[in-house]
Amino acid sequence: MNMQELNELDFSNIGDWPAIVKAILIIIVCALVGVGWYYLDTEAQYVELERVERIEQDLRGEFEEKQQKAANLEAYRAQLNEMRESFGAMLRQLPNKTEVADLLVDVSQTGLAAGLEFELFQPQSEIPKDFYAELPIKLRVIGTYHEFGEFVSGLAALPRIVTVHDVSIAPRPNSPGELIMEATARTYRYLDEAGG
Repeated sequence: MNMQELNELDFSNIGDWPAIVKAILIIIVCALVGVGWYYLDTEAQYVELERVERIEQDLRGEFEEKQQKAANLEAYRAQLNEMRESFGAMLRQLPNKTEVADLLVDVSQTGLAAGLEFELFQPQSEIPKDFYAELPIKLRVIGTYHEFGEFVSGLAALPRIVTVHDVSIAPRPNSPGELIMEATARTYRYLDEAGG
């Protein structure tokens, strides 16, 4: 078949065309339909498939994380119970309102037992926090370095929680070998649900 025969093809009578031309036309039409189908329908489905696969990966990761937590649920419950018991033990170390006076006496007795001379022992106003109140006590004591160490160790050994903050130690004027320690001792009181 030559070019002139191709130019003389009648589009109104495709059935009379040579078999090779019909085959080429069918291939071209099929290719156009395939390309059109891809761009109009299949491409959107591929994009949707990628989006759904990403969601699947996220959900799979979330599932694995939750499965791991579920597998360790009993261990978490045991740990929570242990933490509750520990928290209860710590709360018992916080004095209630009636025990604060006794604790103040314990702090001063600890200092005297260590051989310190109190120049200042001034309980400050209570500072309420979330579930406890902080009671700062301004201290100024005179003694030796080792007596200060014994005093702080004695505070740490008390059955109630007492912490020492803002410590400054300076030599006592006109008294060689003696030091002045200024500090804030803080004790804590549990605030019950009634707010006191």
